[in-house]
Amino acid sequence: MSDPSDHPSAVRTIEWRDGSVLMIDQRKLPLVEEYVTCSTWEDVAEAIRTMVIRGAPAIGVAAAMGMALAARAARELPRDGFTRALQDATKGLFSTRPTAVNLGWALAEMEQVWRDQALAPKAAAEAMERLALQIYEDDVASCRSIGAYGAELITVEEPVILTHCNAGALATAGYGTALGVVRAVFARRPRLRVFVDETRPFLQGARLTAWEMLHEGIPADLITDSMAGYFISKGMVTHVVVGADRIAANGDAANKIGTYTVSVLAKEHDVPFYVAAPLSTVDFAIPDGSHIPIEERDEAEVTHIAGSRVAPEGVRVRNPAFDVTPARNITAIITDRGVVLPPFGAGLRGLAAEPLSKEGDPCVR
Repeated sequence: MSDPSDHPSAVRTIEWRDGSVLMIDQRKLPLVEEYVTCSTWEDVAEAIRTMVIRGAPAIGVAAAMGMALAARAARELPRDGFTRALQDATKGLFSTRPTAVNLGWALAEMEQVWRDQALAPKAAAEAMERLALQIYEDDVASCRSIGAYGAELITVEEPVILTHCNAGALATAGYGTALGVVRAVFARRPRLRVFVDETRPFLQGARLTAWEMLHEGIPADLITDSMAGYFISKGMVTHVVVGADRIAANGDAANKIGTYTVSVLAKEHDVPFYVAAPLSTVDFAIPDGSHIPIEERDEAEVTHIAGSRVAPEGVRVRNPAFDVTPARNITAIITDRGVVLPPFGAGLRGLAAEPLSKEGDPCVR
């Protein structure tokens, strides 16, 4: 597989700093670039819950680092106390953002270490720290693979990609999933342009994706969510690329609210609709998207913008954070192990079952 993904990410999302976790406060972007230091697993849980850090892969990395902090704090305890402390941390972190499957995946990976009775607490804590750092490094490598595979699909000389929410470096340990594809395409086709949906109500597109594109010199136009149909219907969009927080075994994909709407528009106008996510985002335990839990968030995200009320007092509010795009609306799923074409079920299972493909061997199923 050729790799056009050398375009670097200049954005730092999360780092391990010898007993603490440093993460950029995404709530304050794009106006202020400020970093938060988490010294305990409770700090990490609060950062995930309040969206200091967000995006399924980044949440998984943060959870792994949070567990490493929990183990470090409990390493002097006897084995029973160490186990109870890690159980509490696992439960607390898991409750923060239930839709993102990477959260549960990372916690399960860490649990295999702390439940190993052959390891004394100190040794387990050291092993968990190493594993958390490995999960971080693996996520960056995974995103670069997604970018390289995705770039193979976009062959027009002047592509115009529409994306929804933020699936960039800020949503991962670095580089990004959907924006990893954008970065890789830009490295190969510098006449690329990007349409950035604002992504109401939390404005991840306007605040984060637009900031990343400016930060890295990739041409982009910010549009309101309600403008996507206009530009797609005018033939001004060649591809749609989005991320995912959880993908069901059949290929149904949960992503930020509004993604399903874009998929319907893309299908109506024969525009390829790609979902970019690591294979770890696929939840093989659920058959389809109807089983994906959908988080409902604070009504203030809808009634207020930047702290200012824009809706009347007393109005009833619904605020589901995600919707599910059915597999029938998806042209291909771009993973770190290869590209999967419909029907997705067998292809996704096949990628999960086989060893990593060799360099120079693009995997399309």
